Amino acid sequence: MKPTFKAGRNIAIKVPSHEYEKTVLFYEQLLGLQRIPSNSPDPFESVTFDFGDKNLWIDRIVGLSQSEVWLEIETDDAEAAKRYLADQGCAIRDEIEPLPEGFKGFWLSGPNNIIHLVVE
Repeated sequence: MKPTFKAGRNIAIKVPSHEYEKTVLFYEQLLGLQRIPSNSPDPFESVTFDFGDKNLWIDRIVGLSQSEVWLEIETDDAEAAKRYLADQGCAIRDEIEPLPEGFKGFWLSGPNNIIHLVVE
């Protein structure tokens, strides 16, 4: 049986170190988006903005050569979704970034190389 999927509430822009401050200023000062508190366990610097019904994360990633957009997808069963997507030939990318112990989700690369966090 095919698991259900829907858009999640998080969008992340992974930004190279040399562009991070200007990117944060762009969203905060030029566009006037509101910062919202985050309690991310990630080991990198990160700022979160209110982006309508979404959260927009700006993450400072050392060693990245250009910005990347990462999306969140919600599912009703993460393990079934992982098996289903792998069976369809999708690239499961669990090595992309560590997830917390016991987290019900996984990393997926779409055919266009956009990274998706699939969460239960």
